[in-house]
Formats: sequence, C-alpha cells, structure tokens
Amino acid sequence: MRRREFLAALGAGAALGATDLIAAIERTVLWRGRETGKTWFHPRACRIPGPPAPLLLMTLQEITGSDVYHHVHWSESRDLGVTWSEPRPIPGMGRKRTPDGLEEGICDVVPEYHARTRTVLAIGQNVYYGRDGRLTRPNEQRWPMYVVRSAGGEWGPVKKLVWSHPEATALYSTNCSQRVTLPDGDILVPLSFGPLGRTDRAVCSALCAFDGSDLRVKKTGNILRNPVKRGLLEPSLALHRGSYYMTIRAEDEHGYVTRSSDGLHWEDKKPWCWDDGEPVTMSTTQQRWLTHSDALFLTYTRKDPSNLKIMRWRVPIYVAQVDVRRLRLIRSTEKIVFPIEGDAVNRPETVAYLGNFHTTAVSRMESLVTSGETMPKTFRGNTLQARIRWSRPNRDVPLD
Repeated sequence: MRRREFLAALGAGAALGATDLIAAIERTVLWRGRETGKTWFHPRACRIPGPPAPLLLMTLQEITGSDVYHHVHWSESRDLGVTWSEPRPIPGMGRKRTPDGLEEGICDVVPEYHARTRTVLAIGQNVYYGRDGRLTRPNEQRWPMYVVRSAGGEWGPVKKLVWSHPEATALYSTNCSQRVTLPDGDILVPLSFGPLGRTDRAVCSALCAFDGSDLRVKKTGNILRNPVKRGLLEPSLALHRGSYYMTIRAEDEHGYVTRSSDGLHWEDKKPWCWDDGEPVTMSTTQQRWLTHSDALFLTYTRKDPSNLKIMRWRVPIYVAQVDVRRLRLIRSTEKIVFPIEGDAVNRPETVAYLGNFHTTAVSRMESLVTSGETMPKTFRGNTLQARIRWSRPNRDVPLD
C-alpha cells in the first residue's frame, strides 16, 4: 500500500473509531421564558477549575425583539450545570446614552477562563438602538467590548478592544465567536471586519496579549473573503491535535471551514460538505465547534425537508464529527442536539427559532450545548441546555 493510501485508510479508520464517542444527549430547560415572558438569550458558559470543584460561569441577556438585547447578566453552577443561580447583572454591561441620542448596549458576549491570570475574560460587541427602541447603525462604529472577572469574583470596568486596521474603518467584531487560549497566556481571537463603503465583511484571526486586565492585539494573520451580501461572519476557532480550525458563517447558503498550523495563517476556505462531497446547505447562521481529544465535532443548523418553512432553517441544531483530513462532515455521525418542537410543516409559526448557541466542556465525560429560543413574533422562549455524555474521557479537559 502506498503512503497516501495508507494515510487515507488510517484517517478513515480513526473516524470510524470515534463515531461512538457521543453516548447520549440529554436535554433540559434552564429558564422557562415561554411561560414567564422573560427570555434569556445568548447563554454561553465557561469552566473555572477547582478546587474544591469546577465552577461554571454563564453570561446571558434578555431579548425582547429582533436583535433587541438588554443588560448582560451572569449565572453560575456548582454542580456541572444541573442547577444554575438566578441571573444577576454585570456592572457596566447595560445600555448608555450616546451624545447623538442613541442607546449603546453590548451583546454576543462569550466568557472564557484564562488560566495564566485566573480570570474570566468575557468579550462581546457594542450595539446601538434608536429612539424607537429598534436596532440602528448595524454596520458602523461597532467593535469588541470586554470585561474581566477576577479570581475573587469581582467584575472590572468595560473596555474596548482597539484594532487600527485600514480595512476595519466601518466595524470589526468578534461576533460571539469561540477563541483559543494558548499555554503562554496569549489568545487567538477571530475577527470579522469591513471598511466604510463596503457591505461584505472579511475575516482573520488576531494574536492578542492579555495580562488579566487589558487585552491587546499583537498581530493578525491573512485575510479570507467572500464578497456575497454581507460576506463572512462569526468566525470561530478550535484547536485539535496541534492544528487550528476556523468555521465561518456566510450568506451564500454555505458555511465555510479552513485550517492553520499556527492559528494565524489560514488555508483557502472550503464550503462545508458531507464526506461524499455533497455540499451542506446552510443559511446565514453560526456554527460552533464541539471539541474532544479523540475527535472534532461541529454543531450547526442546515436545510432539511423538516424545516423548509422555518426562517433560515434555524432548528434543529445538529452535531456531526469532522473528517479533519478532508475538512468534511461525516454524515453517518450526525445527531440532533435540539429537535424541532411543534409542527414545522403545517404550523411553522408555532415553532421556536434556535441558532444562537454555544458549547462548553465541563468535565472529561460531559460537554454542554446551550441555546436560547424565541417564538416568532412574540420573542418569548425557553433557555435550553443539552448535555453531551461521552463514551470515552475527553483528555483535553484538565483534571481538577
């Protein structure tokens, strides 16, 4: 057998050996916004190591309309997500009045633990609302905003991530993205950005220094583009077995994937396809990595006969293993994380939208997927959690 054939067979064998990694998926409702009328959205958690036991910290915020977000809150769990505390506001993460009479808020917040400084770095982006309460100025004067939670649990001031790039004159954003913290404490942060006068955005990754208080861009990598409608959005990063991966939202019925050896310099992007080469038809909705030491998974939404009448096919949320050699999804491994609830064919107006979700490794045997739902028109919805139970330990999660 020639070397290339051997490596292909080895890759296929490794993929087949990992198909049984997901032993079970258990779903629960964290907050019942359908009943109470208060909808907690953008639920994203991180794991803070013990002792005596790991703590999970979640950021989330209320939603009352299309992209109408309110004060960012936090909640914690001391039992790996079985129970969560009542959300409490993060100081400084609400709205403030601007000189021109608008309201500036913060949304899309993602918290991550930073081991070198024993802090939690929560990064989001600013957003503006007009006097009528609706989203305004969606494509200009927007940038990442962050806040730091100390080892003692105190929240610091809200700060702006400064990035002076000639192609980021209109906006630049982290877009509720997954990032990678390196052993030396530096952080790889993916960015979506665009100049004044253009509607399509490009993406790249930035290597940032973080000292427990201030986040600073040190350098950026090559730029990826897709000049269709709004271009490339919401890039997310993952590190798996020494290689870096980026998945990207787009607006041409594809999601895109690329790979890097250093997290800065990326290969040409490829549309997500099944392992047989058939494209995976996706709407303009995010994807998220679900990492395990033995395999890399993607969580995503896609077009399916069951959801053709659902806006942007925003439910179900699926998970599938990635063939990391060919950068394709292994069709036989696809599972449903959050199913359609209701009659999406005959009464689609009764089906809640999903699509804003996050993944968190909470132990060597479990990971969580969290998502907020909204009902069409009312924007009421439950806050959901799916517990992924692994059949083998995830050695990427440190022992406490």
